Amino acid sequence: MTSRLVYSTEQGGMCPRCGRPEASCGCKRTSAAPPRSGPSSKGSSPAPQKPPKDGIARVSNETKGRKGKGVSLVSGLKLDPVALADLAKELKVQCGSGGTVKDGVIEIQGDHRDKLVALLAARGIPAKKVGG
Repeated sequence: MTSRLVYSTEQGGMCPRCGRPEASCGCKRTSAAPPRSGPSSKGSSPAPQKPPKDGIARVSNETKGRKGKGVSLVSGLKLDPVALADLAKELKVQCGSGGTVKDGVIEIQGDHRDKLVALLAARGIPAKKVGG
């Protein structure tokens, strides 16, 4: 059995073709990307889309990828990153829970959808519950 090194803590990513560090690999610059295995990429799923930013906050609940722990997601806000972080901090305090901002989406730990919709409406931000 042969093993192919794909990452080294000393050198970082390794080229799957030549086995050299990606920084000094010459095969990526001189040839096209390696062929994909499996079906054609025409029928593959589209790239994940960013939430619509029409000014209406969409409040949903999600447990995927969190070992069964639920988080409330607030997406679709037309706010700059600083204002979004400030709003996230205020919502976390009001819900008495932790959370974060990732890719323009506020994540609050736990299921606080009803409370978040009310808090956003009190701040003059139109909000609606989406999902189950």
